[in-house]
Amino acid sequence: MPKPYPQEFRDDVVRVARDREPGVTVEQIAKDFGVHPMTLFKWLRQAEIEEGAKPGASRVESAELREARKRIKLLEQENEVLRRATAYLSQANLPGKGSTRS
Repeated sequence: MPKPYPQEFRDDVVRVARDREPGVTVEQIAKDFGVHPMTLFKWLRQAEIEEGAKPGASRVESAELREARKRIKLLEQENEVLRRATAYLSQANLPGKGSTRS
């Protein structure tokens, strides 16, 4: 997987793409900076989301959501361990065959 471009580089390319002269295409700008045109379109769309011009999750919100999902997964795993431990311990406390206790 290729290394992600630094955020400063992305911001500069987006600024240039937004301030481009009439007749200059996004594809030309992407080629000049050595990025794929679809990558630049994605950066432009994300910049609009960050500024609130378009609906969607910002980078911060996406990171928070990712962290929340990790935490939920961990908690679900912990709950499963506790469920299994409870079932095991409840079986261990039952009187077995041949027990003289009542």
